[in-house]
Amino acid sequence: MELRTFFERAIRASFHDLALGNDPASSYLADLLTRFARTENLYPRGLSMPRLETVVDMLLETDAVWENPTHFQPEHEVTVSRHIGDFTLFMTGIFRERVERTASIGYYVVQGKRAYHFVSEHGRATSQAGAAAQAPLYRRLSDRFEGYAGALDYARRVYFNDHPQHPFFQLRFG
Repeated sequence: MELRTFFERAIRASFHDLALGNDPASSYLADLLTRFARTENLYPRGLSMPRLETVVDMLLETDAVWENPTHFQPEHEVTVSRHIGDFTLFMTGIFRERVERTASIGYYVVQGKRAYHFVSEHGRATSQAGAAAQAPLYRRLSDRFEGYAGALDYARRVYFNDHPQHPFFQLRFG
């Protein structure tokens, strides 16, 4: 079975089980899981450092956008902010125990909600059709962050356990 299809089914089944219905974020979450099955997407290269591995690294990357006015790239700030939201949602949902051991769930939730809210507001304020159309989704991800993290955790516990060959079981964290 194709990985994207596996995730789509698991998320839809989880949303059904949790009485979340046909939530518009389900497709986004399936895409997020598919994307982050590849480690290089979970920890991308940055402009200010070779690899963004922590939320702090990512926040420093958003600050780096403002440091050199001649090379100012506001879209990079939006991209990194979206990644912060995605990373914190993924980690609090799929690797919650690791976040509890190495960081604060509360910190991840606050940063994730803030990042998605920023992306939403940027989309609302821009004239780019694609960004404007996605603004309500990012607002929803911000407003319902904890619920979506819980749905990812549920999907992992209920639907991923039968698949030990699953890519997320192969990820190793220090």
